[in-house]
Amino acid sequence: MAIRFILCCSVLFGTGMFSSAQDQKAEIKHAPAAPTSAASGKQMFRAYCASCHGEDAKGDGPAATALKQPPADLTALAKANGGKYPALRVTSVLRGQTTLAAHGSQEMPVWGAVFWKMSGGHEGEVQQRIVNLNRYIESLQAN
Repeated sequence: MAIRFILCCSVLFGTGMFSSAQDQKAEIKHAPAAPTSAASGKQMFRAYCASCHGEDAKGDGPAATALKQPPADLTALAKANGGKYPALRVTSVLRGQTTLAAHGSQEMPVWGAVFWKMSGGHEGEVQQRIVNLNRYIESLQAN
């Protein structure tokens, strides 16, 4: 099976995405994931997550209205988990090992597989990407 991962989190391109008709639903345009630095969780978040989750990670990115379910407010993960950031759960979600009801039919890309392809199959780089993205999301937690 040829792996063809689509990036829904960097798919909206400004004003060309939305029609002037207010009653028309936003459409997600799919594009391959652009390479980013594995060392920068912030850069990865902006490139892969912000179009759905928003620059501030509150679930209000420009693509959010086109999704079946609204994206999670990633700043509230620790609060929803008794004040402790659920790093293992986030890792599981990023790797595609956890099914999220809110994502219906996998609207959120399985980043582990995307990162695997991007790294040429180097598991160490995949782990670095997941750890750094996870740490960045943890840094966004509301107090």
